[in-house]
Amino acid sequence: MPVLFRALAPALALLIGVAAPSARADAPVAPRIPEQASNPAWEADMRHFAELDARTPPPRHAVLFVGSSSIRMWDSLASDFPGQAVINRGFGGSEIRDSTWYADRIVIPYAPRLIVFYAGDNDLNAGRSPRQVRDDFLAFVSRVRRDLPKVRIAFISIKPSPSRAQLLPAITESNRLVREAIAGLARVDYLDVHTPMLGADGQPRAELFREDRLHMTPAGYAIWRQVIAPELKR
Repeated sequence: MPVLFRALAPALALLIGVAAPSARADAPVAPRIPEQASNPAWEADMRHFAELDARTPPPRHAVLFVGSSSIRMWDSLASDFPGQAVINRGFGGSEIRDSTWYADRIVIPYAPRLIVFYAGDNDLNAGRSPRQVRDDFLAFVSRVRRDLPKVRIAFISIKPSPSRAQLLPAITESNRLVREAIAGLARVDYLDVHTPMLGADGQPRAELFREDRLHMTPAGYAIWRQVIAPELKR
């Protein structure tokens, strides 16, 4: 038996070496806070938010909407959720890791009861992989929970935009990875706006988007409102 084992050892080692990486490839990495924001221009947005807070202190235990331009441009946010105290802290062009980097300035101080988060398509457009998108969101959750351990967090799935139709496979994969990763996390939910924004042909519904084919019309936000509203009532 020892002789046979020695004869088979090289082959077994080769099989293990080949199989092991693929078995681990889909596993999330340990959450890591980014070392810097993806763009120093966001500092101007942070100063603007600080000025808003100084003039009109936002309510604590509100619903905080944070993320990229799809949040920033949601002009009807307050009227779309009547009876809810909401805070909009979207900053256009941002990636998931930017909200993580600035969490101590645009998340933690508000002590929200719920965080509704949207980002990811800018990340993919900039070259981030679906796995990095998943891991970046887990890092956001980890960072927020460090100071707000009981806060609920809802991830709005990455939307399918006509101008970024070439990214649809990566968007679909990113959404799948995020959904699977947070399935076992307490008080972290996945909100699917991706599916209702696709037509019968599997392509983004053009009527939901502005002329830039990236940002949404009121019809697009109506879909978001319908998907998100039950989360705010929990």
